[in-house]
Amino acid sequence: MKERQIEGITHLGSGVNRYIFEYDPTLLQCFDNKHPENDYFVRLNCPEFTCLCPVTNQPDFGTIYINYIPDKKLVESKSLKLYLFSFRNHGDFHENSVNVIMKDLIKLLNPKYIEVIGEYTPRGGISIYPFANYGQPGTKWEGIAEKRLFEYGL
Repeated sequence: MKERQIEGITHLGSGVNRYIFEYDPTLLQCFDNKHPENDYFVRLNCPEFTCLCPVTNQPDFGTIYINYIPDKKLVESKSLKLYLFSFRNHGDFHENSVNVIMKDLIKLLNPKYIEVIGEYTPRGGISIYPFANYGQPGTKWEGIAEKRLFEYGL
């Protein structure tokens, strides 16, 4: 059986895992959405996300949820795994990490709608659950993003 190559996808099926231990958005790759006329959710879940506290250098652990409605592009999941792994030795606050992940995916995909949620395990007795979202400006998704933001956590 002959393997099909998808243009721009180099991580999947390569047999080589390029683990980067510092934040690297260039690891992200995408492919064409075959159904851009449909509105549908893609939900991705990374239950073993880790980064470092920028002050103490102690590891922080959590789950990252990425929900998006694609437009013309979809994120390739292995590249997303390698990208999220690149936060491993990156020092940043939870709130910033969630916003950086969202902005990198917006830059890559220009989705109709996206939200990124972090559910971090407690440290010092406090859990932090940051939420960031975006809807394409000038579309119904912009209003839905605003509504979803206001409803989050209520």
